[in-house]
Amino acid sequence: MPGINDKVCAAISAVLISLLAACGGGGTISVSGGSGSSGAAPPAGGIHLQIVSFGDSLSDGGTYAPIASAVGGGRFTTNPGQVWTQDVAQYYGDTLSPAFTIDATHKLSAQGGLGYAEGGATIATPANLYDFLTDVIGNIEMPVTQQVSSYLATHGSFNPNQLVLVWAGSNDVLRAGALPAAAQTVQTAATTLAQVVGQIVQNGATHIVVANVPNIGLTPKGIASADGGANLTQLSQIFNNSLNTALQANGLQGKVIQIDSYTWVNQIIANFQANGFAVSNTSVACDPGKTPHATALLCSPGTYATANADQMYMFADDLHPATRLHALFAQLVEQQIAKSGLGH
Repeated sequence: MPGINDKVCAAISAVLISLLAACGGGGTISVSGGSGSSGAAPPAGGIHLQIVSFGDSLSDGGTYAPIASAVGGGRFTTNPGQVWTQDVAQYYGDTLSPAFTIDATHKLSAQGGLGYAEGGATIATPANLYDFLTDVIGNIEMPVTQQVSSYLATHGSFNPNQLVLVWAGSNDVLRAGALPAAAQTVQTAATTLAQVVGQIVQNGATHIVVANVPNIGLTPKGIASADGGANLTQLSQIFNNSLNTALQANGLQGKVIQIDSYTWVNQIIANFQANGFAVSNTSVACDPGKTPHATALLCSPGTYATANADQMYMFADDLHPATRLHALFAQLVEQQIAKSGLGH
């Protein structure tokens, strides 16, 4: 749509100028929220847990908010809605904020939060091998291996009062290419993720949630592809099977709480109206004609397809969940955690 890029570039330029002014004064850039809880009331989960998160845009609580907020965005959903990791944090009496945020020079600046997940991140492949919104954020996202290393370099270890959330692999699937050659790529990513989970266990974490990848073939992006999403569905399955095998081989399945997001999303799509949605995977909440770059990162109420689109649509853009779907996924995770014997 003519004028969209000019508008977002002008807005981003304006916020960059303000950020430069702030940096000149020696200040730091931050987004709302911190890593603690006021403790004013017992958490809904019945226990208080500190949340640590690793992954990609599905779990990113605001790494790019200092720039994206210029157009009302900030997270990869229907802003100002939260992503599931933040919902889970609230449930257990915590507030999850980004470990890093982007600064005026398109570099990551440490913020002290425990949300290490970053939009665009793969499991192990360096960001500079891919182009992900490079004109907005550059190539700066940390792979999950580096996210965990960064956490350990800063904090030393995990502790029994923490709940560690791990959801990664979707970008590896999306960027793997076509079968059969792509199979090895996603298998390697899955086994690497299992190794990362092992590293988290070895460094003291006792409460770990590991979600497999959803059926990416059933996203709006998937069903709009030439094969109707068949390749992405198969790659999602290969990743998940490989992850299960690797977790079992490494003796980790009994040490983590596994979340089957693949089956869950399939079921939600099949019964979308019963789950409170008006639109399943056939359209998106963020109007591509109004939303800069057609990405949920830059989506705001002013770019919604309809009023209350954050509640009526399953997907914000062609890949990312809208606010209500994030909230429902958070409830699934909380229920699975309770079944493991932790909280209620």
